[in-house]
Amino acid sequence: MAIKALDLFQAFKEEKLPKDGGYIVSAFFNEKSKYTIYEIVAYSGVKSIYATEEGLTFQTDGNKLFILVEPSTYSKKYEEPYLRDMKHQISQRFSELEIFTSSNQTKVMVSKKAVITYSAFTIMNPTGVNFSLIFYNLPDVLNTMQTFFTHSLNKEAGVPKSDARKATLKIIDAVNNFGIW
Repeated sequence: MAIKALDLFQAFKEEKLPKDGGYIVSAFFNEKSKYTIYEIVAYSGVKSIYATEEGLTFQTDGNKLFILVEPSTYSKKYEEPYLRDMKHQISQRFSELEIFTSSNQTKVMVSKKAVITYSAFTIMNPTGVNFSLIFYNLPDVLNTMQTFFTHSLNKEAGVPKSDARKATLKIIDAVNNFGIW
């Protein structure tokens, strides 16, 4: 059976990063709440990949999608996401996000359109329980990502399972519109 996903930094060390393209999913968890930020970067046609002090730099264009999970207890929910402090910030406004409110009032916000990074992008070294995964661009990659997000939204971000499934469909729909392939 083919490997569908690996830890990004492990794949780099083992020289298993696909240069022809893939999806990088990074997760950033808040230590004190279920506030979670996911980033998905789709890339193809890599010229080079190299390690820096900050993380891994890919010399290629990338399409980036943000997913923000905001628990009902978050005290600054009125603040635009791009204006929040660094631990709670994504570079988007409410108007650029599709917002799904779950039955426990947790909000899952998904970028309506990908942000394009030209020529290079860097995936930061994960700290604490944060992580970055590479999903290989196999025929069933969207199904694999759908399973991952449903599980992660439910178990790690506190979204009820049925709502996690619905929010994941919005994420997969947004990934489907990347247009990088």
